[in-house]
Amino acid sequence: MENKVIDRIEKKYLITSTQKKKILAEIRKHLKKDDYYKSEVMNLYFDTDNYDFIAQSVDWTDFKHKLRARSYGGYDRVFLEIKTKIRGKDNNPGFKRRVMITRSDFDELVNKKTTLMELAARSVETVDDLQIAREVDYLINHFGLKPKILVMYDRESYKGEDGLRITFDENLSYRNKNLSFSKGNRDKIYFKDRVNIIMELKAHGAVPLWLVKKMSELKIYPQRFSKVGKIYEALRKEKNV
Repeated sequence: MENKVIDRIEKKYLITSTQKKKILAEIRKHLKKDDYYKSEVMNLYFDTDNYDFIAQSVDWTDFKHKLRARSYGGYDRVFLEIKTKIRGKDNNPGFKRRVMITRSDFDELVNKKTTLMELAARSVETVDDLQIAREVDYLINHFGLKPKILVMYDRESYKGEDGLRITFDENLSYRNKNLSFSKGNRDKIYFKDRVNIIMELKAHGAVPLWLVKKMSELKIYPQRFSKVGKIYEALRKEKNV
């Protein structure tokens, strides 16, 4: 079982295809393609029946966390991730703790046939594995969490030195029924306007000057934005939540 504890600054930008083309020309001068340069990402968010966790994210409280399962097209692994953010602490760093299991194990977990602690015990590598698994089990049981919204998109990613990573998410879609990682024929389109790309910047330190200058030139500015939060707001307007 693989685990990672990640502490980093994350910034999001909503950009057009024209802005992407221009910023990408500069990025390719300094960064290289990630190991998984292009991928189909599927994020399955857990929440209460009242969507308390997602509502917390939308309201931007001082402390917020999410529980999600992430998988990739053509990959038989699922990452169970706890994402935590504290407002006003060191430029809003994000903390992500995760463990990896197989899709079949994930199905057992969702169907209440096992716990993540039991799965972690089968292939434990570090103490962190058990601790993170314990936290996930606690969140699921204490809050009654279950899969609620599945978000899908195509990701293009680049990486540099000191943990710098830049990604572009396009072709976003979602559904809140039939929540398996297989493709569905009733997925809803996320964006319907020309600002339809999410650029994310992740860094463990300062953002390089060349990138700051280029984003300023292209009028690319950070925005507070949550994919699942926007979906929740749309579903609420449709009275589907």
